[in-house]
Amino acid sequence: MSGSLPATPKVPFGGDYNPEQWPEDVWKEDYRLFDAARIDTVTLGVFDWALTQPAPETYDFTVLDRVVARAAAAGRRICLATGTGAHPAWLARAYPEVTRTDFEGRRHRFGQRHNSCPNSPVFRRLSAELARRVARRYAGNPAVVAWHVGNEYGGACYCELCAAGFRDWLRARYGTLTALNSAWYTTFWSHTFTDWDEIEPPSALTEHWRGPNHTAFQGTTLDYLRFMSDAMLANFRDEKAAIRESSDLPVTTNFMGMYRPIDYHRWAPHLDFASWDNYPPDDESPSWMALAHDLMRGLKDGQPFWLMEQTPSYTASRDVNPLKRPGVMRLWSWQAVAHGADAVLFFQMRASRGACEKYHGAVIGHAGRQDTRVFQEVAALGAELERLGPTTLGARTPARVALLFDWDSWWALEISDGPSRHVRYQQVVLAYHRALWDAGVDLDVVPVTADLSRYDVVVAPALHMVKGDLAARLEEVAARGGSVVTTYLSGRVDEFDNAFLMDVPGPLGALMGIRIDEWDARAPEVVNPVRLTGGDAPVEVESRLVFELVVPEGAEVVGTYGADFYAGTPAVTRNDFGAGHGWYVATGLDQAGVSWVLRRVLERHDLVGPYADVPNLEAAVRVAPDGTRLLFLLNHDAEPVEATAHVGGVDLLTGDRIAPGQPLRLDPRGVLVLRHTA
Repeated sequence: MSGSLPATPKVPFGGDYNPEQWPEDVWKEDYRLFDAARIDTVTLGVFDWALTQPAPETYDFTVLDRVVARAAAAGRRICLATGTGAHPAWLARAYPEVTRTDFEGRRHRFGQRHNSCPNSPVFRRLSAELARRVARRYAGNPAVVAWHVGNEYGGACYCELCAAGFRDWLRARYGTLTALNSAWYTTFWSHTFTDWDEIEPPSALTEHWRGPNHTAFQGTTLDYLRFMSDAMLANFRDEKAAIRESSDLPVTTNFMGMYRPIDYHRWAPHLDFASWDNYPPDDESPSWMALAHDLMRGLKDGQPFWLMEQTPSYTASRDVNPLKRPGVMRLWSWQAVAHGADAVLFFQMRASRGACEKYHGAVIGHAGRQDTRVFQEVAALGAELERLGPTTLGARTPARVALLFDWDSWWALEISDGPSRHVRYQQVVLAYHRALWDAGVDLDVVPVTADLSRYDVVVAPALHMVKGDLAARLEEVAARGGSVVTTYLSGRVDEFDNAFLMDVPGPLGALMGIRIDEWDARAPEVVNPVRLTGGDAPVEVESRLVFELVVPEGAEVVGTYGADFYAGTPAVTRNDFGAGHGWYVATGLDQAGVSWVLRRVLERHDLVGPYADVPNLEAAVRVAPDGTRLLFLLNHDAEPVEATAHVGGVDLLTGDRIAPGQPLRLDPRGVLVLRHTA
């Protein structure tokens, strides 16, 4: 079973449950309410380290035994955590080196949760031992379907243990100081290293000023970001190896979507299935969530993922925590399923009484009522998922479009001095994903190492770093008739964050048919209009932040700047390459401009979706293992939306039959799941 999703008869529905916070007489009422809401899966023991190991040589499973036994007796499936999401107070007191040293050089004391040094031998030994004992004790329980390691890994440490670990990591990566000095370009500012022990972690005390993104040596900081991601991965792998001594059930940890500190692509091969916690930045972010879902699905080459956490109502961690409007929780849950979720789980099942998450939303509030709107909406969704049964399990997205997402480019771009610190990688990627999402395209979000042979269109926004054979593989896409789209600040540096000794955009230049000798950067309020031609009529859009001055070397000019001394020069180009094209967008176009470009690309390949021109109506397709095609239509508007069915079939949520060409009306925030016949 290793390397696969948990075996379940339907989409698991439930979430994080912490009965250890409550007297046992509350548990009985909880399970009565779980029955009413069709809750069939609970995640247990995420923060139980202090409970199950109250002292260095003492393990006490008395409470966890009762928690697990109660869930199993009630017929619930269990995602059982190792309990290592936060270390206990006794551990920090006995071994002060276990707590982290922050970017400013301050050694932390016990507190919060992401406070364990990933390179502490004591932490690694004791966390793995706890995982070993938990797995050994409960591996034979048939209610347990998956293991949950840690919780929302993140943060960084800069202690002496991490410094030593960094040096070991560098020795393994570079082999010699000569190679390291070359990669880090240490002839600059007299930084040449003559001994490994001279190397310090890049922090506020060494290479940085004004914070983590301002560094004198980008190569050093980039490698420390890679190292710290790998160090926390080693913690996960420690626990997974301990679990494997007694169980082959699938193992995961909960990711956080587009989370900068950890390269989830480097982690993905070590998880049996991906899972993540969906807490969008505001209450109106359907395209942001679509990108995050697609990214999580792409971690395991299109394998479905688990939605491990979402709030049923509101969060408690932001300055402002909006309430999900009626229907939004259901809509966003179905959006997750539409993009590949094979589980819909919440944080939290019962609201905590104290501490920082007491006002975080929960299925069951402090009063324990079931007549609240939130509980009733959860129960209604549970009933829908029960009716759905196994239909969507294992279903894949039939994508012909790929969007490249690269943590190295993200890191390198945002720690770069110049051209503009206002350019944010995630915002650039969001704009291009949003254009594809608006066009109703089924797409994969994949790493730069992915096989691109099955895609007709590859979109690579802000591909700042070009590694390995990526440029050649992108050329192959275009040569066989596909289209490749990339943007400003792409093709700038190699894997060490050193500039290519060639014309910009470096190895992408031949595919794009251009060169760039100069670039301009202006404050965010400065707008340069761009005139786009090649559609039904010329269109004028806005561009901001960075304006590259393009010299065509075979490429056709599609858009031109309208202002400054470079007015009339290319801003958007298209180059014939083999049977296909390379598109280059040399500036930060507004959303209308990005959408205009990508519509031209998609139209060439007949990939614009049938509902692309219906505002706020999202369409997504999944194909089940037996070949069944499922069309999801989601109305993200607070008003009804009308459209025309382009295929016929059965709405799995209502049982209604729908014929091709039939008018459709989706209620405000309504959902249709069509098992269709064509």
